[in-house]
Amino acid sequence: MILISRWWNDDLEELSDDVSLDECLRQASVAGYTGMETGRRFPMDPAVLGPVLLQYGISVCGGWFSGELLTGDLEREKDRISAQMALFKAMEAPCIVYGETAGTIQGDRTAPLSTKLKLDAAQTRAYGHKLTAFAEWCAGQGMPLSYHHHMAAPIETEAELDVLMANSGAALPLLFDAGHMAFAGGDVLRVIDKHHARINHVHTKDIRGDVIAGLDRSTASFLDAVIAGAFTVPGDGTLDFEAIVKRLASYGYEGWFVVEAEQDPVANPPLAMAKTGHQELLRVMQAAGYQVVL
Repeated sequence: MILISRWWNDDLEELSDDVSLDECLRQASVAGYTGMETGRRFPMDPAVLGPVLLQYGISVCGGWFSGELLTGDLEREKDRISAQMALFKAMEAPCIVYGETAGTIQGDRTAPLSTKLKLDAAQTRAYGHKLTAFAEWCAGQGMPLSYHHHMAAPIETEAELDVLMANSGAALPLLFDAGHMAFAGGDVLRVIDKHHARINHVHTKDIRGDVIAGLDRSTASFLDAVIAGAFTVPGDGTLDFEAIVKRLASYGYEGWFVVEAEQDPVANPPLAMAKTGHQELLRVMQAAGYQVVL
């Protein structure tokens, strides 16, 4: 198991626009991390990125792809992902994180959480079939996907994820994000129980339950929730990560555990948060019997 954290918020860039790639990697190394998911500050040329990561002992363990398959064409998505796929293969990353951005309101601060797109059964079925075909193609190219359920996106809730998993093939792996699922009102342990066979990547994002409980979803956007402090790192929130990690271990999950928390870096300095998340995750992984590979 290898641990990572993230320093930037790519939905609301002004929250972390003053953090350079070198400073991010330096702090990550100081905090004990050995991997990063890519963000907007990462160069797409492996000849440029490789030496920078090597300097800090960091590897690429994944990174977001803004997918548009919900409304887009399969062949167009193959073209859109090609540069990232080439980079990730060169960097020996384990997967590309697929996040649906067609129809999402996650980056729109004027759109309340309650207005997010809801798919009917037929739409989810068609979407699942396209995702499966795309995932099969990506795997055939040597780079698996990991589908990210996400607040304010078309697949947000436990029920929506259940329908998508039922209408997609085993070729479509799942990214399990504890924070997003808890924010959406899902039972995080039950989701693991149902979909463990598809999970190939894990985000150990925590939540501040009191902040989420106090949100008016008819007026507050996803970005409003982020700024208010809805998310945090393991060890600083309300989720029981010992139970979560033990449940994943019970099903034989082996892979990356990503410490991640979109939040205001002024109120929550990334280095201090990263150290807290790293320490807590190491503790619960040891309790679950994992061997951490550094």
